[in-house]
Amino acid sequence: MREKSIAVIVVAAGKGKRVNADGSGDPKQYRQLAGKPVLARTINAFLALPSITAIVPVIHPDHAERYATLRLADERLLAPVVGAATRQASVLEGLKALAPLRPDLVLIQDAARPFATTTVIANVIAALERYEGALPVAPVTDTIKRSLDGQQVSTTEDRNQLFAAQTPQGFRFGQIFSAHMRASTIRRQFTDDAEIAEWAGLRVAMVEGDRDNIKITHPEDFARAERIISGDRQMETRIGTGFDVHPFEPGDAVWLGGVRIPHKAKLRGHSDADVALHALTDAILGAIGEGDIGVHFPPSDMQWRGAASSVFLKHAGDLVAKAGGRIVNLDVTIVCEAPRIGPHVSAMQGIIAETLGIATSRIAIKATTSEQLGFTGREEGIVAMASASVEVPRVD
Repeated sequence: MREKSIAVIVVAAGKGKRVNADGSGDPKQYRQLAGKPVLARTINAFLALPSITAIVPVIHPDHAERYATLRLADERLLAPVVGAATRQASVLEGLKALAPLRPDLVLIQDAARPFATTTVIANVIAALERYEGALPVAPVTDTIKRSLDGQQVSTTEDRNQLFAAQTPQGFRFGQIFSAHMRASTIRRQFTDDAEIAEWAGLRVAMVEGDRDNIKITHPEDFARAERIISGDRQMETRIGTGFDVHPFEPGDAVWLGGVRIPHKAKLRGHSDADVALHALTDAILGAIGEGDIGVHFPPSDMQWRGAASSVFLKHAGDLVAKAGGRIVNLDVTIVCEAPRIGPHVSAMQGIIAETLGIATSRIAIKATTSEQLGFTGREEGIVAMASASVEVPRVD
């Protein structure tokens, strides 16, 4: 018997105004959550399941560049499609994009719910054997009051009959596509896809959800999401330091902090000799007890000859994430007489932040001279020192 094909629509077309009420900062689906963008976490939850055959993200028309920075790579991940003014219309765009594939089932997921577990997803899929639709729910535990004017209680609802809807919501593809097409012709906005299915006469099952399967909506939700990721684990902060030096040789530019800076010489080294990123990489590796840069990228290995040092830095950051940790802050000091570092600090912070998936506010870059003393004072080379603060699960 042929296994059913299962596609996923990840709805990420909103601007996240309630999280960024003042209009500043990234939309919530692109904000960092424990070192990784929310949207990347949401998509990866489905990429982790071999049963998923295709995933289509639906994004805001202004967010193409933001989405590209996620750098997600999987043959099942389709090119993003542009959403519409409402969530309902955006889902329809996702359904249209999947139509040529004709999947048997489709799961519709909010981008701002990064904690859909394997169990919850499996429960939804299993229910589609008997029902045309299914969604995870959580029982309502608070007493719910109804008011006609927002001031006086009119009645108290029976909470035993009330459930909070979550995503992913699953459906048989052809039926929900047809229901969405019909719904688009009437002047009514539905609150979720399950309501459209109900309106179309489809049977929708409820399956057990997860109280941690929260939708990030308000600023305080990020703090709760961080706690969910850390779980019951006790975290501890570790400090690592790094030091590196490279001499000058004939050339016309130096690489520092991932930025090419014109100069009367270049730095000599096996890679691009970026002394700042080398020191920073060693600091991160030291904080998690993973040796130094030479252990992971031996100078004797020719594949690293001339390599961009951002590759080394990213590897260190990936090891932190693999250990279940996060980078708290980074501090780099560059010692040289020339070139001038100040004009390039902002660009360096941006490159380091993008490489590690952290905010620029967590990165400090300083420069100083050695007052013309020693080899740096004689402009024979550059020194960099770095420290890294990393939070990781406590190991007794």
